[in-house]
Amino acid sequence: QVQLVESGGGLVEPGGSLRLSCTASGFSIRGYFVKWYRQSPGKERELVAWLGEFGVATHHADAVRGRFTISRDNAKNMVFLQMNSLKPEDTAVYYCAVGSFRSDDYWGQGTQVTVSS
Repeated sequence: QVQLVESGGGLVEPGGSLRLSCTASGFSIRGYFVKWYRQSPGKERELVAWLGEFGVATHHADAVRGRFTISRDNAKNMVFLQMNSLKPEDTAVYYCAVGSFRSDDYWGQGTQVTVSS
């Protein structure tokens, strides 16, 4: 059974950090692009970051560049999102996705991140 499961979300104060994890099962993430998206209430889902299949090519959205870092561990079949200097506007449900540069074949169920004092 193909599955992506996110974890690591929660409530954090502004300026704090969280590390999201995404564990894949039923398939290998090798050879795939990995991505993190987020969606806030009333807003469209937005791409936060992606990392290419070789772990070299990467992109982070302007809103998070310099604060968030996407990474992967193919041996553990996991994807990560290190989030530092969190802001209230980072509050959202965060989803991991695996696929190609242009498409997302597999999705997780999401993990809630709330940044509030």
